[in-house]
Amino acid sequence: MHHGSRITAVGHYQPARILTNEDLAGTVDTSDEWIRSRVGIRTRRIAGPDEPVDELAGHAAAKALAAAGLTPADVDLVVVATSTAIDRSPNTAARVAARLGIPGPAALDLNVVCAGFTHALATADHAVRAGSSSRALVVGADKMSEVVDWTDRSTCVLVGDGAGAAVVEACAPGEEAGIGPVLWGSVPEMGNAVRIEGTPPRFAQEGQSVYRWATTRLPAIARQACERSGLAPADLAAVVLHQANLRIIEPLAAKIGAVNAVVARDVVDSGNTSAASIPLALSKLVERGEITSGDPVLLFGFGGNLSYAGQVVRCP
Repeated sequence: MHHGSRITAVGHYQPARILTNEDLAGTVDTSDEWIRSRVGIRTRRIAGPDEPVDELAGHAAAKALAAAGLTPADVDLVVVATSTAIDRSPNTAARVAARLGIPGPAALDLNVVCAGFTHALATADHAVRAGSSSRALVVGADKMSEVVDWTDRSTCVLVGDGAGAAVVEACAPGEEAGIGPVLWGSVPEMGNAVRIEGTPPRFAQEGQSVYRWATTRLPAIARQACERSGLAPADLAAVVLHQANLRIIEPLAAKIGAVNAVVARDVVDSGNTSAASIPLALSKLVERGEITSGDPVLLFGFGGNLSYAGQVVRCP
């Protein structure tokens, strides 16, 4: 008999360099006022050329592991959500395992762009439920600065780098699952609305299509994710949406009807960090004590591929 899983700890990491709107206004035709009014971002963190995405992932993973009071030997599965790893092999998960000294885990990367972390979390939960894993490390990490065109003022103001991680463990017999059923899917025919393509790969998007999709189609899907966990949106203590743009997050959170929830607004400080955005924002809420252990939190990722995945989790 296999049981559900729960998140027992989280951790996050951001590179030291802060890039402000004023800095960007010095290199492209933009302004602090323009960026704030349209996307709500003030600052973002940028990794150095010698700081690959697996290093960002490794730092966040190490913090989550330490917070869980575990050793690397306790982990049997490493899942990393990323779409910005330059090398195909060894994959990012294998490199994270090597950095941390995790002996012999199943190590897989998962590329669902901005919805990557919630897909990875569901995958780890399923592995635990199926009995093939007992303790997983789930990481969302992206180095968007490496795939953005720094001369394109419509996209370069959006992105940042970072990583967030969660430790997922099997529940004890009789213990209520701490990760609810995932609701996931995609809109393949609209997949071109968000792209990281070419050689070298470059990020591009049809901002208006994404905005319309996120604000009109996604609220009902996010509410359905709550229903799968048997919760009304009003019961949620927090809502952590993919940190794409404040003008997407605020209307989407309002339409979900989570009237008592803290709404994560980490995009203001971190920009759009793709797969890192949800675990990064969640870890900060936990660190600041804005949510407490056991609180129900909706995680909802959406974006690249026009994929989405959401689930209600219990705060570690």
